[in-house]
Amino acid sequence: MELATIGGVILVFGAVFASLIMEGASPTSIILIPPIILVFVGSIGAAVSGGYLADAMIIVKQLVKAFTAKPPKSDEAVAELIALADVARREGLLALEEKARNAEDPFLREGLEMTVDGTDADEIYDVLAARIKTRKKTDHLGIKFFADMGGYAPTIGIIGTVIGLIHVLSNLDKPEELGHLIAGAFVATLWGVMSANVLWLPFSSKLKRISEAEVAHLEMVLEGVMSIQAGTSPRVVEKRLRAVIAGDPAPLEDAA
Repeated sequence: MELATIGGVILVFGAVFASLIMEGASPTSIILIPPIILVFVGSIGAAVSGGYLADAMIIVKQLVKAFTAKPPKSDEAVAELIALADVARREGLLALEEKARNAEDPFLREGLEMTVDGTDADEIYDVLAARIKTRKKTDHLGIKFFADMGGYAPTIGIIGTVIGLIHVLSNLDKPEELGHLIAGAFVATLWGVMSANVLWLPFSSKLKRISEAEVAHLEMVLEGVMSIQAGTSPRVVEKRLRAVIAGDPAPLEDAA
């Protein structure tokens, strides 16, 4: 599990409950089921209504991804691609057939298989670039969905507060209950604003960051495959790959 997401959520909720305790209030005072149901279910429903029903399954996977995705191991991929470039340069592209079958990365495996089969360079590029484009579209669904929820949640929280105030006005003949009812009415606004800024918008930002890292990794692999197909030297392959991935790690030992 990727600790940044869950750690950040726990930290913020911990700060909220700690503040309540320091103010002399009980943390259970904001744990009211009706406003929580309204805000969470209402936000999900509003976001779902802005897309296709088939998108819902993708959203579930994206939510899991926000908690479990780890940074791509680009340094390992660079080392592997340099080694493959060295084999292709010394022994020819057909020598990569077994390595293609054993490649763990399906994206790299597909690129190597097409290379070994003698597929035209433009066709290899088009196929792999299409895979990257599809990944971007899928990732965008999750990013947009949680960003939409972050926009809807505060407004739905206000709706809950209005509903609560209507209940308050219908009980003006019971002044001893008004304080409790008014406080309960504003809990919906609290959950709307809190869920938007603690959960949905951070989830959207996290998925965007994950997508950027994964797409950069795929683009680096694509550059490596195209370089191998062109018979580029391992030294030049390394320089190209280092230029694609973020940062500038210490150069790997020359594989040539």
